[in-house]
Amino acid sequence: MSLVELMAQADERGLAASGLACLDRCVPLLGGDDEVLRPLWAGLVDDGEGWGESVAKARGELASASSGGDEEIVVLARRMLDAVPVEWSGGGLREWADVCSVSALRIHQLLDPLDAGGDAAVTACREGRTEDVSHLVAAELRRQVVVLELLAQHGAAGVRQALGVATEGRRVLRAVVSRRARGARR
Repeated sequence: MSLVELMAQADERGLAASGLACLDRCVPLLGGDDEVLRPLWAGLVDDGEGWGESVAKARGELASASSGGDEEIVVLARRMLDAVPVEWSGGGLREWADVCSVSALRIHQLLDPLDAGGDAAVTACREGRTEDVSHLVAAELRRQVVVLELLAQHGAAGVRQALGVATEGRRVLRAVVSRRARGARR
């Protein structure tokens, strides 16, 4: 099943986990620390309990964090943060999850020197057409699919595993950004 199909079937918790996992993987691009989104993850288990307050707190912390790097990449990461809905509702969460999915895939595409694709390639990838997708983008797509599958299969019990997927993806992204910075200094 394609990512688009999985997102269409996801409930509020699945959509929130999908968006949050994408944003969490990209937090290093915003200069945030690894724990800044933990209250939002905790809210997923409780059907969005305290979601609005946690969103405001995370935005405040990430607004004061310093970020560097490629401007387009930072803009895409900031778009994910800015789009987080304050209200826990299906429509807002669905729109946010979609913004995060596209932004995260595009960020990975921009970070991969072997990927010359653009927005159309991201759309095709999300629809299941992955023939010319780079390894970095394919891995991000897999993480997005796994998060949705975990929440669909396990509900609240899948949140911890989804957080693990996000954490692993954050490490990968951090390594790619670090490698890219070292290459730019040479």
